[in-house]
Amino acid sequence: MTESGKPKRVRLLGARRKTDDEASAAETPTIETSIPFGMRLAAAWSWRLLLVGAVLAVVIFLVVQLRLIVIPILVAVLLGALLVPFVTFLQRHRWPKWLAVTVAMVGTLAFVGGLLTLGIWQIVRGASDLAAQSVVAWTDIKAALLASPLHITEAQLSEAFASIVQTVQQDSGVFVTGALSLGSSLGHFLAGMLLALFATLFILIDGRSIWQWVVRIFPRRARRAVDGAGSAGFATLQNFVKVQILVATIDAIGIGLGAFFLGVPLAIPISILVFLGSFIPIVGAVATGALAVFVALVYNGWVIALIMLGVVLLVQQVEGHVLQPLIMGTAVKVHPLAVVLAVAAGSFLAGIPGALFAVPVAACLNVIITYIASGAWKPDAPPLTEPPNSALWHTVPQKRPGYSQDGNE
Repeated sequence: MTESGKPKRVRLLGARRKTDDEASAAETPTIETSIPFGMRLAAAWSWRLLLVGAVLAVVIFLVVQLRLIVIPILVAVLLGALLVPFVTFLQRHRWPKWLAVTVAMVGTLAFVGGLLTLGIWQIVRGASDLAAQSVVAWTDIKAALLASPLHITEAQLSEAFASIVQTVQQDSGVFVTGALSLGSSLGHFLAGMLLALFATLFILIDGRSIWQWVVRIFPRRARRAVDGAGSAGFATLQNFVKVQILVATIDAIGIGLGAFFLGVPLAIPISILVFLGSFIPIVGAVATGALAVFVALVYNGWVIALIMLGVVLLVQQVEGHVLQPLIMGTAVKVHPLAVVLAVAAGSFLAGIPGALFAVPVAACLNVIITYIASGAWKPDAPPLTEPPNSALWHTVPQKRPGYSQDGNE
């Protein structure tokens, strides 16, 4: 018993000594145990966010440096998203591909060129009359303010007018500098237009092969996800462009008819500017509406200007509360706050082109990221369900694998 019990006592003492060593080692502070878990989690998130921010900064820097190429390519992608369904429709009705592409390109150029020619011709024809009427309107407004009970003096009016002129001159200098920096001089504009037309032509002719070449750049395991995400983003862009054109047309017709029936001159140029300005969400509608009210004030007086203001507000309210929920909701539903933030960020980074491309780029990125993160590109993945309606960005892609409004394929 003694000999057999002695090894047991040795084993017990060894086990007790090992337990004491583990306890003392556990009590010894280390770097990992000294830092709270919340701080380690925050640090892990921080360096990852800094890395993502650095990559985004590099991308934005490259886009700004290559803006003379990037802007025409983005214009070509928008035109391609609009014209690809039309070319496909013509080919389904047994049109040769070369004829379908030619009709689409020539028709687009004729439509845009006709609008610009008509608008410029109307503006040039009425420019001198508008200048004369502006002087008359300013004289009437000045006389009314001097005779009002506000006790405004002519010196105060002259000082305020001089301040406004100085502000406009300063802002116009900023706009001209920004326009030149964005390559909107005549030579850069013509080069960019030719590049956009050239890229649009090849998107219509061989767009699918170009996209397949882009997909093959990525690793083999990621190609399925990249292909599905790109198709989802392009479908969203197609829906956005078509719906935006419809909304812009309705806005132009509504405000143009209002100006015509009120007897406001330059109704056709106002309609064209409203149509073009509607492609810049919120900012374009406000600017073109203010121009319509100004022309009505100069030519027709306060009463017609107030009625014109009511027409502009009515059209914008119909757009915001009827057209956007019913029409845009079937394609790409964008929350107004997200639109304002995207347009503000885009205009701050790239001026007018940034404001123009901010919403479609953000909507496509949202769909692409959602598609990849959901895993809908996997063969055995469940269908992607819709996000809640309270989300800041809410997209409703149509007829794409893994997407459905009711959560079913």
